[in-house]
Amino acid sequence: MRIDYKELTIRDAGAGDAAQLAAWWNDGEVMAHAGFPLGLGTTAERIAEDISDDTDETRRRLIIECAGSAVGEASYRNLGGGTAEIGIKLCEKEYRERGLGRVLLSMLIKELFGRGYGKIILDTNKNNTRAQHVYELLGFRKLRVNENAWKDQVGIWQSSVDYELTPESFRDFSV
Repeated sequence: MRIDYKELTIRDAGAGDAAQLAAWWNDGEVMAHAGFPLGLGTTAERIAEDISDDTDETRRRLIIECAGSAVGEASYRNLGGGTAEIGIKLCEKEYRERGLGRVLLSMLIKELFGRGYGKIILDTNKNNTRAQHVYELLGFRKLRVNENAWKDQVGIWQSSVDYELTPESFRDFSV
């Protein structure tokens, strides 16, 4: 997959991206919202091996670029039945809170609907109200709040919010 819009690109991650992904995923500040305030503790080699198993039919790890520089990552997973589960993260601080998430999500969602998916789901930490605002602007419908659903790495209970989106409710911000 490769999606270009103005200065933004979303592309398939390759083995050459594994070191950057490891740096982000091992950074507790980047990963805290996902329940990993100590980072994932993974290696570039392990990530490269996992990426080598990616296919369009199963899942893809993706790199987000702005003006040719890697600034974040995304992913999608085929759950079957025309449903894809997505995730996205702007990892470089200076690219956050600039409205890019809304545009990047629009790019990815439009591509997935174009590939025949009829529903897109995601979840987010209940405390991540900025993300929830963006998801709801795009047309995602809140399905449920899962209170105290899991403990993070340091033993703090976390709650999550489940969302779904269909083509009929999607509002595209990449046009």
